[in-house]
Amino acid sequence: MTAPIRTQPLTPEGFAPYGVVLSGDRPDVKRRSANQGTAVRMDWMGDLLSLRPGARPNLCLFRCSPRLDWPMNVEILEKHHHSTQLLVPMNATRYVVLVATGGDAPDLSTLAAFLATTRQGIAYAPGTWHHPLIALDHETDFGCVVWEDESEGDNTLLTLAPEDRRVVVLD
Repeated sequence: MTAPIRTQPLTPEGFAPYGVVLSGDRPDVKRRSANQGTAVRMDWMGDLLSLRPGARPNLCLFRCSPRLDWPMNVEILEKHHHSTQLLVPMNATRYVVLVATGGDAPDLSTLAAFLATTRQGIAYAPGTWHHPLIALDHETDFGCVVWEDESEGDNTLLTLAPEDRRVVVLD
């Protein structure tokens, strides 16, 4: 039996193979004064990519019920072949980000679970396999930007074979 996947803190370094962490705590981004000195603007945290002509940026919102069944059985993963997907929590205390690299199928040896805080958003790189949003503690809204054209190419959903399923433990 495969060992359970334990959540780890979400860091820019740990998440780098899968995308970008959006956080005001990152020391590696350019900062400048904004809004008449009442704000600090942090630029160029990462790229937002659309690799498909004709796709448009879709500004949408996910309202997610909290996941209550832990440990969690991972039965599905999805990916957006041609687009970054930016997700920004609007009222989360914490949430889980489950990701893997891979081409036509996820490389389950790279499956990782991150515990994100209320001060962290994420941007999946195009082609990153990920689990649908996993809210914790209470109903959570996530603002989202993803390039879509309402075709089947927008998203691939994969149901894992029983022997490929994994268990995630919340630490």
